Amino acid sequence: MPTLTIKGLPDAVYERLKAQAETHRRSLNGEVIICLEHAVGVAPFDPEAWLAEVRTFRRALKGKPLTERELRAAREAGRA
Repeated sequence: MPTLTIKGLPDAVYERLKAQAETHRRSLNGEVIICLEHAVGVAPFDPEAWLAEVRTFRRALKGKPLTERELRAAREAGRA
């Protein structure tokens, strides 16, 4: 796999990438790769394919959706 060195990266860009990486729970390198993929169109997002995948996953769960009350109780239990 090739390696890329970026020279002269502005501090503000570096800090922004670092913050995004933390938000997405990725390494800085992983975040940069994702950004580059999106910038050059390597991994186009297909919403219909994504929705089909989500629907398949939901059917596999075979459970009833949680109610607002159940979600709130679970969230409060997690804070204890």
